[in-house]
Amino acid sequence: MYKKIIIITVLALVIGLATASADEFSKVGTAGAQFLKIGLGARYTALGEAATAVVDDAYGLYWNPAALANIEKTELAFTTVDWIEDVSVSHLAFAYPWSSDISIGLGMTILGVGDMEITTVEQPDGTGRTFDANSFALAAGVSKRLTDRFIFGISFKYVSEQISEERSKGFCFDLGTMLYTGFRSLRMGMSISNLGPDMSFDGNELDQALNPDPENPNRDDFQYEYSTDSYDLPLMFRIGLAYDLMDSHQSRWTVSAEARDPNDNIGQFSLGSEYGWNEMFLLRGGYKFNYAEEGLTLGGGLKLNPTPETDLVFDYAWGDFGRLQSTHRFSISLKF
Repeated sequence: MYKKIIIITVLALVIGLATASADEFSKVGTAGAQFLKIGLGARYTALGEAATAVVDDAYGLYWNPAALANIEKTELAFTTVDWIEDVSVSHLAFAYPWSSDISIGLGMTILGVGDMEITTVEQPDGTGRTFDANSFALAAGVSKRLTDRFIFGISFKYVSEQISEERSKGFCFDLGTMLYTGFRSLRMGMSISNLGPDMSFDGNELDQALNPDPENPNRDDFQYEYSTDSYDLPLMFRIGLAYDLMDSHQSRWTVSAEARDPNDNIGQFSLGSEYGWNEMFLLRGGYKFNYAEEGLTLGGGLKLNPTPETDLVFDYAWGDFGRLQSTHRFSISLKF
């Protein structure tokens, strides 16, 4: 039974990779809902997003739903992202170990953009009115440990985007696996994110009226409606490895690598490294290859134990964004 599940999962991942690879160059920049690609959790973005095989907390719902089965305590996590320009992202996640081999998770992500001025053909410098834009995703996932070495997870997402009065809605799901190879601490993670149908915008502002002869009071307005093209969701295939170069009572040094194949860009690769002293003070670094602007990432963390059964974790990540401003992420997690 387990072998069949593993085979089906691997086939699904391979098919997803083939789909993501098809027409790679012709689809650069064509997918929408780009906020789904903004990395969540300061720990993992500080690792250059080489996270698929490393993640072991509530953020598994984003990076690899299979990782939810690794949690040992109930967890509540929050991340805020100071993105480029005036864009901000907030994420709230919850994970619960339902049993010894099943865990569940919930997550909510909100992206907000500051007010922007409305312009028209007649008033290119602005009308004095403003509009805003936002994006929203709500996710729920479950993970099951099928054997002592293999974990499978799945999550479902509701996605919504709004620009002024136009809105786009859709659904998608993620699949993930984690494999503990049995060779020392080497583990492998794979995931496919944002599998779902196309989305498109609709709203009242697409309905317009035009009077071809405004000086004629007897001439009725001509009613028409703008049509919008549908767009793909940002499908992403990830495969990663992680290994503990050092793992003693006092020190741990973990390295990770990850390859990504998005449907709206060329293939990407990243490396990450994390050193922990007494699992209290943590230093992290990473690098993202084949990105137009992003590259070096750095960060750190502090883990406190307010009570013997409670963990309070603070994480920070800085990311270089090339010609654009640097990005900053702050995360806090409570495990109890």
